[in-house]
Amino acid sequence: MLHALDLTPSFQAAKTPWQAVSKNDNGAIECAAHGFAKAALQDTLAALPIVTYKAGETVIADGSRTGRLLILSKGTVVIVKEGTEITKVAEPGAVFGELSVLLDQPHAADVRALETSEFHVADATTLLTQNPIAVLYVATMLAHRLNGANRALIQLRQQLLNGEPPNVVAKTVSKMEGLLIASASLVYAGYPNDPYA
Repeated sequence: MLHALDLTPSFQAAKTPWQAVSKNDNGAIECAAHGFAKAALQDTLAALPIVTYKAGETVIADGSRTGRLLILSKGTVVIVKEGTEITKVAEPGAVFGELSVLLDQPHAADVRALETSEFHVADATTLLTQNPIAVLYVATMLAHRLNGANRALIQLRQQLLNGEPPNVVAKTVSKMEGLLIASASLVYAGYPNDPYA
């Protein structure tokens, strides 16, 4: 792993619109306009140091406290909880470490690089207290994950009431786990490429 020294650069906001984008259950892209600065978030990420992890390296260890937010720039990681693979994440812009910081608790799962992966790294307290766009980004990401988990919970309840077979129920449970543990459900337009350009 390559380490960066300064995790506390200063942040400035630009005045151009940006959008939060997530994939729905059908794989289609959904947008939620926020009227904030797409360029500002990109500028923020560009100002952050990059840390590179090689395949097999642990990015975040379950039970540790890093105080950092890691934003995937490129590569693929796997999230593992108690020896079980929860999900793979390859979407640039996915955030890791936010729950640990926001809830002041240890990280809830291992994150391991499946291939050489690069992350923008920020001191979480500094980023979230100095950059309202970063706060909105993380909050929007968490809201999308919660919304997806709520929909999956409704689907699970219906499957149980209908007496669906265990393999169908298990698939829905896995989907919920991925939504609740993974940070890959939100990518903002333009990072690294704008899907609408």
